[in-house]
Amino acid sequence: MSKLRAVECREFIKAVIEKADEMDVPVSIAVVGPEGHLIALERMDEAGFITPDTAIAKAYTVAAFRSMSPRFPDGLTIQHWFKERNPQLLIGLAALTNGKIAASGGGAPVFRGAEMVGAYGISGGTSQQDEVMAQYARAKVGWAHESTVEPNDDVKKHINELYAKAGITDRKL
Repeated sequence: MSKLRAVECREFIKAVIEKADEMDVPVSIAVVGPEGHLIALERMDEAGFITPDTAIAKAYTVAAFRSMSPRFPDGLTIQHWFKERNPQLLIGLAALTNGKIAASGGGAPVFRGAEMVGAYGISGGTSQQDEVMAQYARAKVGWAHESTVEPNDDVKKHINELYAKAGITDRKL
């Protein structure tokens, strides 16, 4: 079993902050282990006071749902799945977990091969801005947000439909 280390998380956080500074969008960044426990958290000076809690919730949500199904490669997909399928469940889960469930862009799992070793959440910009920062930081530190296990064709089709409905044109499985 591989383990995501705090020192690796700090490098990811540093890369997110680099992109956030370039975009002039102050954010908070949280990284959790595969079970949803916090490994690292940072709030930029000008980020909103609620952004650390939101970043943690995004990371926790991705960890919880990504570990259950390959249908959830990122926070935007989870968000649109809930909107489409059962928005009341999202509200219920948020209440049940004391606000730890928050489906939004700016979060994704972290994989080493086929193993999910953690997840991250970024909060402070729009969902799309948070996603841009995440993509930049992932590329810079070499984190994979997808398993090396190929999802089946039905799952691919479903995720691509969710991306299309969300207006995400730069990603396909």
